Amino acid sequence: MEIAVVGAGKWGTALKFAISKKSTCLITSRHKRDIENFVSLSEALKCNYLVFAIPAQEINCWLDKYFTFSGQKILVAAKGIEKRSGKFLNEIFSHYIPEENLAFLSGPSFASEVMKSLPTAIVINSKNEKLSEDFSRFFPDFIKTYISDDVVGAEICGAYKNVLAIASGICTGLNLGNNARASLMARGLIEMSRFGAHFGAREETFLGLSGAGDLFLTASSELSRNFRVGLALARGEEIDKILEELGEVAEGVFTTDAILTLSIKEDIYTPIASEVKKVLHGKNPRLSLKDLLR
Repeated sequence: MEIAVVGAGKWGTALKFAISKKSTCLITSRHKRDIENFVSLSEALKCNYLVFAIPAQEINCWLDKYFTFSGQKILVAAKGIEKRSGKFLNEIFSHYIPEENLAFLSGPSFASEVMKSLPTAIVINSKNEKLSEDFSRFFPDFIKTYISDDVVGAEICGAYKNVLAIASGICTGLNLGNNARASLMARGLIEMSRFGAHFGAREETFLGLSGAGDLFLTASSELSRNFRVGLALARGEEIDKILEELGEVAEGVFTTDAILTLSIKEDIYTPIASEVKKVLHGKNPRLSLKDLLR
């Protein structure tokens, strides 16, 4: 077979659904799932094209334990920064896979809407333009694909927007109004753009689908896990209880710590991410609001 999705959570299953519109697509995960064309990991890894939909915090260990490179072309569909090391996903993958075989997916794409074949647009980011074009051909007509070579910019957008979605959920949960949320999202876009510029990302990436597009989606809907985390924090719930009840991975919770570690190390001004971290560690959300307004 030509292509397989690794990771059978909601996002991996949605990607398999979309790709299956045009190609036979296999799927695998650590636990057996009742999904058409579900196969063993060893069989999936024989495919020439692989789409990785594994949670960002698990990828390093997973690659070390299960993956052997044999020429496969990889599309990374995870979004986040590793909390333990502060590494971007492209840095992690580059230890196992040559850069010319790596692409990264970004843009607004809720799994539940992809499963309904609702239209969206995404970006496939790679230093290898031919690889981006190759992966583009797998996506169905209801998903418009663009290509870019700003891998770092796309990664930072995908990671940072989850942190801002938590902040937006807090803002909404506190009933602060649409003006406040729009202001927060606008300042958040500037904050993540400033963070990205420090690492060489291009400004246009933050104004496009990878940045503004994904941020507006994730920070304004209860379909977003990270937004729902913010809503619960505004109600005064503790983060451990929130994550237990959520039953899914909310990458922004882990990415917040990674961003703050990097911003302190690199001396980057990240006030919203800083307050999100403090709320995650128990600070009263209304006090955080006052501190941001100051």
